Amino acid sequence: MLAKRIIPCLDIKGKEVVKGVEFENLVSSGDPVELAKRYYAEGADELVLLDIAATAEERKTRIELVEQVAKAVFIPFTVGGGISSVGDMRALLRAGADKVAITTAAVENPRLISEASAIFGSQCIVVGIDAKKEGGRWKVFTRSGKKRTELDVAQWAKEVQRLGAGEILLTSIDKDGTKSGYDLALTKKVSEAVSIPVIASGGAKGPETIFQALTEGKADAALAASIFHTCEYSVKDVKVYLAKRKIEVRL
Repeated sequence: MLAKRIIPCLDIKGKEVVKGVEFENLVSSGDPVELAKRYYAEGADELVLLDIAATAEERKTRIELVEQVAKAVFIPFTVGGGISSVGDMRALLRAGADKVAITTAAVENPRLISEASAIFGSQCIVVGIDAKKEGGRWKVFTRSGKKRTELDVAQWAKEVQRLGAGEILLTSIDKDGTKSGYDLALTKKVSEAVSIPVIASGGAKGPETIFQALTEGKADAALAASIFHTCEYSVKDVKVYLAKRKIEVRL
């Protein structure tokens, strides 16, 4: 069995890390390079940087920031935000990213998934799925949760796998920043629908909720931001807890 991964997330707006609730009311959480260094020292398995304003502002992810963070850590590093072409991906990979994440672009141009996986390999392509529950079903949202689509989350997950995605970053908009625990039903539904790894995101409250995402939710990895940014828990705290609960992690 592969070890479960703990992945801190740096949501970037401007040149600083921010965090909100349900994608709204963003507040500053610190310097991205310094936070990246801290999480690397604490034993993070991977790091995700999402330039959450890039798509809305119709610009690309800030390459210089990606370069700075890439030089500060020596773990797999995923970058997303404002990516709309293979050229954008190539620039980020050259800047030091190990993987690229596409969310809005994947919906608006699904061929980009297959084109990119053919060029860079599926292991480099992460598709983000932002989900919100409406009328008892989860729908896919794009443009930082602002635009609703008619796509069913589980069906879209199957499609991105078919197109060549190597991993899915699944975020519950309803749970984002609430510290009320992950949406376990959503996470389980998507994890059971595909054979590629699923990263659970949205709602981490502490080690117990991460344990639930990895067991009840059947996720391969858990992403968290608020609990790490505020130093409520360290990455090591979470891993030690999981190891005591017989979850295989890298300590």
